[in-house]
Amino acid sequence: MQGKQRCYFTCANTAKGFVNHFASNLEGLERLYILKGGPGTGKSTLMKKIGQGFVERGYDADSIYCSSDYRSLDGLLLPSLGVGIVDGTAPHVIEPEAPGAVEEYVSLGQSWDSDKLRQHKAKILEIKARISALYQEVYDAYAQAFAYHKQREDIYLRYFSPEKADAMAKTLAAKILGNCTGEQEGRVRHRFMAAATPDGPVHFIENLTEDVPKRYLIKGRPGTGKSTLLTKIAKQAETRGLDVEAYHCSLDPDSLDMVILRELGVCLFDSTAPHEVMPSRPQDEVVDMYAMLSKGSTDVKHEVGLATLTAQSAAMVEQGAAVLGEIKRLHDDLEAIYIAAVDFSVIDGITAQLMEEIDRLAAEKTK
Repeated sequence: MQGKQRCYFTCANTAKGFVNHFASNLEGLERLYILKGGPGTGKSTLMKKIGQGFVERGYDADSIYCSSDYRSLDGLLLPSLGVGIVDGTAPHVIEPEAPGAVEEYVSLGQSWDSDKLRQHKAKILEIKARISALYQEVYDAYAQAFAYHKQREDIYLRYFSPEKADAMAKTLAAKILGNCTGEQEGRVRHRFMAAATPDGPVHFIENLTEDVPKRYLIKGRPGTGKSTLLTKIAKQAETRGLDVEAYHCSLDPDSLDMVILRELGVCLFDSTAPHEVMPSRPQDEVVDMYAMLSKGSTDVKHEVGLATLTAQSAAMVEQGAAVLGEIKRLHDDLEAIYIAAVDFSVIDGITAQLMEEIDRLAAEKTK
């Protein structure tokens, strides 16, 4: 029987710059392989091969995708084995805490022909400098998009009832958590369920919740308390010793878009654009915070202003995506230079060696 493969992001390009949540997801690993190597040297392919190999043998795997290129992996976790493999190159450089005992560097640089790469030194440096400058344009665009979003929030907040919101949060928390407590201290894994990519927003909601029986689809407008509700329930669950998967908003990383409590078989997520999901399962339950907590017909009273702000925010998000597209094209050019200088038979050998090492760890687990 095949294992399950869960997909998510740990890093994102946001309105507040590049945000990295790798750390909480790597806690507790017994073995972590940190891959080092240039673009196009096969880091993602290596992780995909190993992940697929263990999934086919019945192990669950977490595939951590790259937000700048959602077809590539930034990391692979095999939770039941306590093993992880991650791309340890910028911008998500990972420093070992117990080198050799837990973390092991794996250099893919042994596969390349340095003489060939030196011929393209100027071009490589030029492309990297251009990519760095373009990322700042992405962050600036998303920051402006978020500023328009905040203006929409401010309008809705005028008609929002915090008292009703607090009461609703308490009622829902009691319904979900009941008298449940965990046997150990609760752990929180910080992640992103969605990301702004060169092709627009991409999310993994269905994948992440496919084996979660009860889903609360939180509807509402900006400023109607969706993230606050999720934060309160996540905090209560953690306090009670339950493990929490906290998925942050890829535009505003200080806000939450989804909380999963796998021990209870429950998740709650912001089901509004750009990651709107319609109820499709018998136990799906919609919680419309705008309908329940708003004091007035805000949409009608401020129709023109809200529509303008929505369009302005969307335009800046599209602008950011367009720049990400240009970054992707430049990154592809950079990869092409390295691919021409790499001996991929060496990468195949490294992949096989890692598979053997993880096999040994798996065998030790079953003793």
